[in-house]
Amino acid sequence: MAGVKRQRGEIMKLPSGSLRVRVYAGVDPLTGKRHYLTETVPAGRSAERDAEKVRTRLLNQVDEKRNPRTRATLNQLLDRWLEVVDIEPTTRMGYENKLNKHVRPVLGKLPVGRLDAETLESFYASLRRCRDWCGGKAYVKHRIEGEHTCTAKCRPHVCKPLSASSVRQIHWILSGALSRAVRWRWIAVNPAGQAEPPAPPHPDPQPPNPADAARIINEAWRDPDWGALVWLAMTTGTRRGELCALRWQHLDLVAGVLTLRRSAYLDEHGELREKDTKTHQQRRVALDPETIEVLRELHGRYLDRLVRLDADADTADYVFSPEPDNSRGYRPDTVTQRYSRLAIRLGIDSHLHALRHYSATELINAGVDVRTVAGRLGHGGGGTTTLRVYAAWLSESDQRAAGTLAARMPSRPRTPTQRKPGNSPYQTLAAELREQISTGRLAPGNQMPAVANLASTHGVSVGTAHRAIALLTSEGLVNVTRGRRAVVAEHMEARS
Repeated sequence: MAGVKRQRGEIMKLPSGSLRVRVYAGVDPLTGKRHYLTETVPAGRSAERDAEKVRTRLLNQVDEKRNPRTRATLNQLLDRWLEVVDIEPTTRMGYENKLNKHVRPVLGKLPVGRLDAETLESFYASLRRCRDWCGGKAYVKHRIEGEHTCTAKCRPHVCKPLSASSVRQIHWILSGALSRAVRWRWIAVNPAGQAEPPAPPHPDPQPPNPADAARIINEAWRDPDWGALVWLAMTTGTRRGELCALRWQHLDLVAGVLTLRRSAYLDEHGELREKDTKTHQQRRVALDPETIEVLRELHGRYLDRLVRLDADADTADYVFSPEPDNSRGYRPDTVTQRYSRLAIRLGIDSHLHALRHYSATELINAGVDVRTVAGRLGHGGGGTTTLRVYAAWLSESDQRAAGTLAARMPSRPRTPTQRKPGNSPYQTLAAELREQISTGRLAPGNQMPAVANLASTHGVSVGTAHRAIALLTSEGLVNVTRGRRAVVAEHMEARS
């Protein structure tokens, strides 16, 4: 007698009259328990026929391995993924911050198997409307949890969208976690691969113009040690973490070479730590003679302090430090905040990272090839050959790059012991131009001579000519617009 084939899956009638279809889908890899696919069919005349169709569909998913193998939520997946993924500490902190702030509160409790492209794209759209997922509803944003008497700090919520760049970062974080879920066979398809994130923002670097760069250098040099840090950031395009981790042993002032090996960062507890550079490789940057002199003077001041402290010099000491003996490096956020305060005092819209943009822009404008520029800045996306062949740092083009940028840098201020009153080249040049303006040789509205022509005519560097123009601009005698030649201020006639 032939055996009766056992039917797979079951259809159960619920007290409401609806039918629940359940199909065995293996063992849940997260909990180790039996995993079932379930779906409920509403009561009705065709309920039994519809339930049979559902059972067949679920069985096909199981047979073709297109079914989710777990009831795990997105939170559980993210926890598991963060346990196994190999990423830098700073990258991990950034991931966890975005997930905890934006993803987990909204999608965290959703089963991974129910995530689809529509859900993700709706989530991205909501973030682009308001990072607090208000849904367009008005409410008061309280600063204190629980019952309290509202103060001025309790204000009506104002929608503030999350930037397209941040939403794209969230998308790629989720895509990485869901891709690992596919590899683990928790789900069959990565829904993030079918979702479309916001378009990438167009690159818009905003480096300071040469006149603003001169003002920044002048202001920073009120503290020569701080001025040296800003100067090195401008001439080498070094990242702030690399500046904070720089030690004297990384400088070869005889050969004129700066070696960047480490980068400083703050861990989750706010403690200062060091790690590899962003590209996980050391790089070497050629230094121009003026920058070498800046660093020699910085080292001399460091040695003078050690003599007063009756301490010995150590090549492991930091180049830039808030401590008299340079035993501790700066916190990266401290450097950023100090530079921001400097820019605000000058009325310049700039941030510390813009100094990297300044270095790159000036080099490219001077005709230095992009391969050399990428090597100096340590860019990770400049091409595999460009960033992998570190022998290029000693090439002739890199030496030319160092000298070219030095020629375009504004003249650095001298310390009081070095400066001779009334004998500064840029002040002398500014005085001559001031006289030409006052005598009418340069009339209001007329263009000033090109900076290159001024430098050639008066036998000074381009940076010195920029500083002279910046001085006249600060006096209101000259107007400067980015991308155009400076002109004599129109109100000069009324003044004279």
